[in-house]
Amino acid sequence: MSPEVYSKVADKVSSVFVRFNVRNVEKGENFNPWNEVSFQKAFVDYYNQFLGEDDLCFVTGERLPFTERHAKKIRNPADNAKLISSNNDFGFTFKGRFKNSSDAAIISYEASQKAHNALKWLILRQAKPIKGRVLLFWGSKQIDVVSPTDDSFSIIFGKNETADEVKKSDTYQAYAGMIRKSFMGFKQDLAFENEINILILDAATPGRMNVQYYRNMNKEIYLENLQKWHETCVWLHSYHSGEDGKYVRYFGSPSIHDIAIAAYGSRANERLIGDTYEQLLPCILDNRRIPKPLIRSLVQRASNPQSMDNKWEWHKTISVACAVINREESQYNMTLNKETTNRSYLFGRLLALANEMEKWALRDMGEKSDKRETNAERYMVSFSNKPKRTWGTIYHNLQPYRARLGKKSERLNHLIIEVMDQFELDDFNDKPLDPVYLLGYSSQIIDNQKQIQEIMKKRRMNNDCIKS
Repeated sequence: MSPEVYSKVADKVSSVFVRFNVRNVEKGENFNPWNEVSFQKAFVDYYNQFLGEDDLCFVTGERLPFTERHAKKIRNPADNAKLISSNNDFGFTFKGRFKNSSDAAIISYEASQKAHNALKWLILRQAKPIKGRVLLFWGSKQIDVVSPTDDSFSIIFGKNETADEVKKSDTYQAYAGMIRKSFMGFKQDLAFENEINILILDAATPGRMNVQYYRNMNKEIYLENLQKWHETCVWLHSYHSGEDGKYVRYFGSPSIHDIAIAAYGSRANERLIGDTYEQLLPCILDNRRIPKPLIRSLVQRASNPQSMDNKWEWHKTISVACAVINREESQYNMTLNKETTNRSYLFGRLLALANEMEKWALRDMGEKSDKRETNAERYMVSFSNKPKRTWGTIYHNLQPYRARLGKKSERLNHLIIEVMDQFELDDFNDKPLDPVYLLGYSSQIIDNQKQIQEIMKKRRMNNDCIKS
């Protein structure tokens, strides 16, 4: 029967890394060599005797034994891709530039081992893997740093005493105060840190790995740009997750992963999600504009609820899309803008009011509005492309629901007329809507929910007064 070690490894048993200890029988103690610096140094000195000749190391600037065999298994134990390799010395590998691989660069064995093992340790400890890619963020003096890929809830609300306050922070003012407070705390935590490092690794082939993205940033600039992202790419996120049924509600920025899923769907290719990370990192770290194709994908999916299996997924897609659009359209925010005459924003408000009226009527009829699509949701794609013509269809289909509600529909009817009056004479046409219409739609929904909550609160107070 084979020893147990054979069942623990996928590669040759001769390549297994073994850690051992020495037991002192007399004292009944174990000696752990991996914790003893003198033992480590003795082994290094012994191993150096078997290395090649000395040459100038391009990393340390010293003459040391060099190596042409560099480490693999960088991202995981099964990874065969190398960051540094020159083993193909036939054909046109060097393309006439160099006679030997050592003409390009020479790295000492010691520098190679230290660099690769430090990178392996960092990846194992805190990297974010995406299919074959690895995202890594660390400080030069302090390993743990706030990640630019996470959402506001996990970065801010999930790690300090403000976690319970998020349920109350449904206004930008409340959220802005918490974001400033949190990032002041991050600056204090990284008081002795000077630089932040950002690295993305990927393998183009099974044997070759490349650095897709690398930045070495000043701490102050890094935190300042990250804070700006969380202050501008914001919206109210409120939905029931279909994964675990948990109700999620917070005001802040979505994670890069949530933006990618909202843009391309839950069945999106992992490489497409990885590309989204690469597209958005410069937007966060350098305050660049978000690519228009990404915004277009977000708007298209948010405008097509029929393409999603669950209502919660559509609600999440809308809030994520609104956060991204809000970042690009700085003149808007979550608070309903009742003064703007932007046609797309106004059309979005009309669609929201029609949606709310039909939902209200369905609830009054005893039906579950979340289980049935409203006309506003059904015609959303057509509405974004031909708003004037589609609005006529939606408004006509509202008549039975208005009749059903009677006086209960007066408030929403009044709001519809009020929004219609805000259109400029030539703006009520069939020109396709721009992404701002989603901001008008979502803001109107949020405002309606607040008003309904206030009405219900007053009714409960009146009922309590009558009973008393």
